[in-house]
Amino acid sequence: MAEGVRPSALLFDLDGVFFVGDQAVAGGADVVRWARAEGIPFLFVTNTTSHSRQSLTRKLESFDIVVDPSQLLTPVVAARDLIVERGAEPIAVFLPDESAAEFEGLRRLATTQSQGAAAVVVGDLGEAWDFATLNRAFRLLMAEPPPLLVALGLSRFWADHDGLVLDVGAFVRGLEFAADTQAVVTGKPSASFFHAAATHVGRPCGEIVMVGDDVRSDVGAAQVAGMRGVLVRTGKFAPADLDRGVVPDAVIDSVVDLPEWWRTATAR
Repeated sequence: MAEGVRPSALLFDLDGVFFVGDQAVAGGADVVRWARAEGIPFLFVTNTTSHSRQSLTRKLESFDIVVDPSQLLTPVVAARDLIVERGAEPIAVFLPDESAAEFEGLRRLATTQSQGAAAVVVGDLGEAWDFATLNRAFRLLMAEPPPLLVALGLSRFWADHDGLVLDVGAFVRGLEFAADTQAVVTGKPSASFFHAAATHVGRPCGEIVMVGDDVRSDVGAAQVAGMRGVLVRTGKFAPADLDRGVVPDAVIDSVVDLPEWWRTATAR
């Protein structure tokens, strides 16, 4: 962000910022109400690929955060747009059924097929990842001509209520190595994902602040895209994150501390 430019819009990560597992982060709903009252444009940007936007809105509503699905940008939505743009059908989808439904209307391979894909879409399958499933994705990618590998993010892990959990990035990197290919990333930390978010909120990147718990995929990636990055000490945050080569524009204990930081940042 150019020095002296005042922030005017917000991007919020979800998991680790407003909730951890099924537990709400205290005060999160008040921050959303504050942003609305102040007329600050905002968008929820998440790498979650195991849930649809409708499911995520229901989860947020259970934490007293009322949003419309259009206020959420997910990698699945961006991936569908990419596939349609490139005409990359049929597709093989490695996603839970709920989020795979976002691809309704596109030609899809059956889960028993291990050849013939124009695009292989890889998201978060959680414990459904096993050798047979990963090997099917590998076989699809080894076809000639090679299909497009679409990664719905490159996050390494996320924080659940009972500890850290491997995320999609670990599986994508393994497939890239084995198939000697490179994924097109439609979620964080891809700059194109942040640019799409800027279009949604209607502000230039230099006026946008990204708030997240991942020092690399949230904060560092947003900064590369020309935004500010604010790191929260909730979710997956660890003190060692501050020694990983990314310097956040601010580090706050929780999203509930954002309004105070915002008042200072916009007063300069």
